[in-house]
Formats: sequence, structure tokens, C-alpha cells
Amino acid sequence: MILNQRRGIGRTGVRSLTKLYKLAGKRIYVAGHRGMVGAALVRQLRKLGMEPLTTSRDEVDLRNQADVRHWFEVHKPDVVFLAAATVGGILANATRPAEFIYDNLVIETNVIDAAHRNDTERVIFLGSSCIYPKHAPQPISEDSLLTGPLEPTNQWYAIAKIAGVKLAQAYREQYGRHYISVMPTNLYGRGDNFNLEGAHVIPALMRKAHEAKLAGSDKLSVWGTGQVRREFLLVDDLADALVFLAEHYDAPDPINVGVGSDIAIKELATLICDVVGFEGELATDPTKPDGTPRKLMDVSRINSLGWHAQTSLDVGLRDTYDWYLQNLGKVRS
Repeated sequence: MILNQRRGIGRTGVRSLTKLYKLAGKRIYVAGHRGMVGAALVRQLRKLGMEPLTTSRDEVDLRNQADVRHWFEVHKPDVVFLAAATVGGILANATRPAEFIYDNLVIETNVIDAAHRNDTERVIFLGSSCIYPKHAPQPISEDSLLTGPLEPTNQWYAIAKIAGVKLAQAYREQYGRHYISVMPTNLYGRGDNFNLEGAHVIPALMRKAHEAKLAGSDKLSVWGTGQVRREFLLVDDLADALVFLAEHYDAPDPINVGVGSDIAIKELATLICDVVGFEGELATDPTKPDGTPRKLMDVSRINSLGWHAQTSLDVGLRDTYDWYLQNLGKVRS
């Protein structure tokens, strides 16, 4: 995976493109600012000189329609980045299906409808690559949506996110709203969830490798065969893409965000062990589910607009591990 290691450098055409919408001077609400994506968005917006609106769950439960409508009536944001969601890996999806479909359906419905009722100019809805069929042609284009069965291990989350895409499209069609949907690939980075019961593959492997190193273990277990392939995007690169798309993209079709290359899970585990300094053996566990065989995003649409991911996987993993070490007492365990 060869990418420019310096974020913000080398995006051919990005700075010269005519903006369809300008974020500067707007009231911007980041829903889900305490999550990994939301926190990265807040960092990115502040870096650009913008101070976004945020809400805590104590102030506004996004699953509560009355709370959400009241907050929007009072604050009337011009732009909403809808990054709030109930998320997790294969184990979390398998053991909490009702939470994954209910929470996400209610959050997106409440926020998008409240945005419409209060004339919010732009909503950027965050979907997921899992909305695409399990056996979609690779790389997966936006046109693959609803062309085949979903991966059963995350279907609850996927169905909720598909509903969010359709909701944004419906408000565009009926009310002329400029609401867009963004489909990021697998994410990782600062603020990730390192709880082994709910973590995605990178934080789970990173924590297991770290603890194995400290314990002096000679073996590290990797779920599944290790042969399935995944694409990984640093969350700070996604935040950069979201700000870019808010200003440069306005169409009903969802748009993918990724790096355009993937890696086998066992090879990923080897990279993580190198970063962490674990020198033991990797042992795959084929009794555990692999999930979708391959999930590589077609990013030609966003690349054609002038945006490209900037952080290589090894650099991103080192940045993530550094954050993990600095926040051992704070990360979710």
C-alpha cells in the first residue's frame, strides 16, 4: 500500500476546485463527536479555523425524537456531519443485533428529519462499506448497492445504514435538500475502541499483540483463516475527505471513501506485530468467522473530484499504537 505519508500534500486539483458550498462561517454540528470519526472531524474542522457545535448524550439522546427536535430548533445548524452510530466488530454485531439495527435507524431518522424541519443546508450522512453485497464485484462501486445478499455477520448494521442512505435520497427528492451519503471503508486510528468484545480488527489485534508482548507469550491468535482481504483508512484521512465532500460533492448517489488497495488479515496482523514489537507466532483460528471474503472499495469517483488518501498503513498503525500507549488508562477496555 503505497501512499504519500504526509497528510494534506499532493492532492492534485483539490485546492483549485471551485467549491459548491463553503463551510467557513457556517454553524456546523458534529453528531457523535466523542466517537472515533466525530473526534477526528472536530480536529479537522478546528485545524481549519472552525469551531463545531457538539452535544453530549446527557444533553441530547439522539435516539429521543423530542430531544433532537428541541436541540435543532434552538441551535439551527447550517451543516450536520452525522457520525453518531452504534458500531462494533463481528462479535458485537452477532450478539447485539437489535441494538445495531434499532439505535442506528432511530438516530439517523431523528437527525435527518430534524435537520429538514429546521432548514439545515447540508447533511453529510456517514454510512459504511458493509452496505454492499457480500459477493459484490471487486473493487466495489457505488452502483453495487442492493444488487445482492448482505454479509450475515453485520446485516443488522448494514440494513440500518442502507435505510439512512435512502432517507437522505428521499429528502433530496421530495424536499430538494442537499443531503449526501458517504461510504467509508474500514477505519482505524486515534480514539478507536480497544474493547475485545466490540473492537474491529485493527484495535483488537493491536491490543492482543501488546498484551501478548507484555506477558511474554509465544503465540497470538488471529480470528478466521487470515486469508480474507480488507482495506483500511486512517480516520484522520476520512475527516479530511468529509470536509472536502461537504464543499465539493452534491449528488443523490452515495460516494465511497477509501485508499484503493487492500491487505490479507494475516499480513495485517504481521504488520501490527512489527509495530507493537511482538515476536511470537501467529496462529489463525478457522473456527471463527471470516466475514466477507474481500471488501475493496472503488474510489474512482472521489479520486476524480481530486481527493486521495494520504497516509500509508504502516504510518497509520504506528500513529494509532502511539496513541494507544499514551492513553492506556483511558481507552475502552
